[in-house]
Amino acid sequence: MKWVILDRDGVINQDSDDYIKSPEEWEAIPGSLEAIELLTRHGYRLVVITNQSAIARGYFDEEVLREIHAKMVREVEARGGRIEAIYHCPHGPEDFCECRKPKAGLYLRMAEDFSVNLHGVPAIGDSFRDLEAARSVGAAPMLVETGKGERTLKLHPNLDLPVFSNLYEAALSILQRHD
Repeated sequence: MKWVILDRDGVINQDSDDYIKSPEEWEAIPGSLEAIELLTRHGYRLVVITNQSAIARGYFDEEVLREIHAKMVREVEARGGRIEAIYHCPHGPEDFCECRKPKAGLYLRMAEDFSVNLHGVPAIGDSFRDLEAARSVGAAPMLVETGKGERTLKLHPNLDLPVFSNLYEAALSILQRHD
């Protein structure tokens, strides 16, 4: 089985410093739904791993998050893509949990749930903590410049990993390398 791990905000959908607080605020980044469809069509199984500290901050609750994710899944499926599972951390940075990226808790849960060896699995993110979490489990981190990606690149100009303008370009690279 071939797998790809995706961050959500800034990779699949537009990010906001004020958080995505409702299904109405969730808006796909151009090309991201097509990228998921392309990977799905080529036999990849996709999982989303996302920090959602807005829950801990009281901006919305788990029910609203389920509604946001239901919208995302509907839009992905309408394009012919599929998301196998969504893992989220509801904690804030001060909670010191094991699931908030850059910690590896959600990656390890996904690996256990699907009996997956994460070594070399492409993991696409837009923030440094996404990259750190992927590296910590032996996955292959990839950075996209959407979302916080450009800022991440400016703060860490010597990253030794693939960088793409968006998820669609990253998907094409995965297909070139792994198919």
